[in-house]
Amino acid sequence: MAKRLNFDLNDEHRATEALVREFAAREVAPHIRENDASKTFDRNILRGMAELGILGLAVPERYGGAGLDYIALGLASEELEYVDTSLRVILSVHAGLNSLSILAWGTEAQKEKFLRPQAEGTAIGTYGLTEPDAGSDAVGIRSTARRDGDSYILSGEKHWISLAEIADNFLVIAWTDPDKRARRDHSGLSAFLVERDSDGFESGDMTHKWGIRAGNTGWFRMHDVRVPRENRLGEEGEGFRIAMFALDQGRYTVAAGATGLIRACRDQSVRWARSRTTFGQEIGRHQLVKQMIAGMERDYEVSRLLWLRAGEMKNRGRRNTRETSLAKWVSTVASERAASDAIQIHGAYGYSDEYPVGRFWRNSKGAVIYEGTREIHTLMQADYALGYRRDRPTRVVLPPFRGSGSDDFPEGV
Repeated sequence: MAKRLNFDLNDEHRATEALVREFAAREVAPHIRENDASKTFDRNILRGMAELGILGLAVPERYGGAGLDYIALGLASEELEYVDTSLRVILSVHAGLNSLSILAWGTEAQKEKFLRPQAEGTAIGTYGLTEPDAGSDAVGIRSTARRDGDSYILSGEKHWISLAEIADNFLVIAWTDPDKRARRDHSGLSAFLVERDSDGFESGDMTHKWGIRAGNTGWFRMHDVRVPRENRLGEEGEGFRIAMFALDQGRYTVAAGATGLIRACRDQSVRWARSRTTFGQEIGRHQLVKQMIAGMERDYEVSRLLWLRAGEMKNRGRRNTRETSLAKWVSTVASERAASDAIQIHGAYGYSDEYPVGRFWRNSKGAVIYEGTREIHTLMQADYALGYRRDRPTRVVLPPFRGSGSDDFPEGV
């Protein structure tokens, strides 16, 4: 019991935390205000993350990764979003949604072709589920994949895709069974790894975003894109399961990142409350300012414990859909509240771009929408509590962590 209740980070965890914190403070923080204002994505960030091994943190060394555990991935997510949400988004889509899905569901050939270069940072991956008319309603997507000999012909359009103009590889969900599509039977969906240089593939930016403006977000279209059968991830009909599996990993990084945003709001608020004076004293002396800062402290500690629990379950190879959903829901709602209170503490200065809390608030709003809205997670948690929802065993699980440097991961399916 004492071992299970030990919340101390190990040496690798602390080293990862320090590495990512130093990188973000040195390479990103000095420029983030300008990049956010000009809606500029700095590609040098990707190069820096690749050089430090951040893009392949939780990928085994045998596939070109750093071989660290899922707690390390969460710590990196928290530290990146402490500086700006756009940094954590990179880790969410490249590592959480894409690379870990290939690690779990991919064949050995797919891991060599796609996972290795992504872990090494020579290629970037992203995820394509959301469409103009389908978000939370995943079976409402319209993209199709028609079998043609040893290939599939993919057509359709995806929107709100992070790194749409940057990524090399796209994990795409599309219908392979028209009859099941008509019945809204999700077992008619399949998953594919689509390469940017495929004929008929095009992408573009979405520049009208309200938040996360220093990140790249866009769309892509597939006009009869031919994808070889060996690029199908999993079996035909497993696309929905793979999509939900991917979201489990993405939501985990979102939860850890939102925790970092709460900490950023707290730290900025504390600095301001100690330096700003009204009525002859620091505003930190005012009880209602204390109340808001205390709420941030509470929410930070709760959110951190929730994502750490989910990460430990991942390390042990245990199903954690319920726990990851709870962590994502609690932390993202709390980060929006923390950012709003941080603006209130800063007063009129918080309502400008002179201080980062306004950017924090704009960025926080996205996280209560993407990867399962707060309403979706509210219903999920209620259904778990009521017994209406139970997680069944799956054919494929996220490989448990066997120890740094170990090759003891399950073979590809």
